[in-house]
Amino acid sequence: MPHITPGQAYGFFTDTSVCIGCKACEVACKQWNQLEGHAPSFLDGFDNTGRLDGETWRHVQFHDNVPDESVTTGNGKAWLMMSDVCKHCKEASCMEVCPTNAIIRTEFDTVFIQPDVCNGCRDCIAACPYDVIGTSETTGIAQKCTLCYDRLQNDMTPACAKACPTESIQFGPVSELRATAAERLRTLHAQGVTQARLYGHDEKVYGGLNAFFLLMDEPEKYRLPDERNAVLPSRNNASGYLTAAVTAVLGVLGGLIALRRRKEKVEADG
Repeated sequence: MPHITPGQAYGFFTDTSVCIGCKACEVACKQWNQLEGHAPSFLDGFDNTGRLDGETWRHVQFHDNVPDESVTTGNGKAWLMMSDVCKHCKEASCMEVCPTNAIIRTEFDTVFIQPDVCNGCRDCIAACPYDVIGTSETTGIAQKCTLCYDRLQNDMTPACAKACPTESIQFGPVSELRATAAERLRTLHAQGVTQARLYGHDEKVYGGLNAFFLLMDEPEKYRLPDERNAVLPSRNNASGYLTAAVTAVLGVLGGLIALRRRKEKVEADG
């Protein structure tokens, strides 16, 4: 791969059609970022991680997509597997709500939480639509995938992409990844895999995701909001600001009218 150049947008293209659920990405992420993780637990199926949080920045999802009434093996269906991660949204709600400006966009167009600026208020956790942020159990500050910011600064591929044996996780300039994803989608459709679709590759989902996916079913099956719901809250839109301003003005006027009537009543009683 060419040298990683500051000033260019980098990210992940995750092709779930070739994910084998090996969890190499989870292990590599924890090892490189020195994440303690949680005590092992038995959850649903093969998922012993559960979710993304402050100690788990990569999480391989397993979804049993094989119908129980199969006559032949799976009826052509397979388990849905996806290595989930922070999406590094173009319209990052976590960045908007951070009161200390701890969350910044780096020179690689990734979303990064500065640990020495974070005050642990948890506003970003509440704002994130993908539930990727959590607090460190030792420091109490917010943590999530950094897209291996330290590795990018040293011209190194992120640990998860480096460890993925099937190249389900691909790293590179976002513009190149989009072209790769479009070609992969055309190939799958030509093979008759009509349910394959891209998610987050364009501006329809939070302005575009720098970590986007090729899915083998509807986004909801992977616990992702669909395009209709993947928008910032109305309070962050122009119309939302206008509505809020009008509501505030009406509230002030209502208060002044009530105060005037009260004053008139007091004068009349006196």
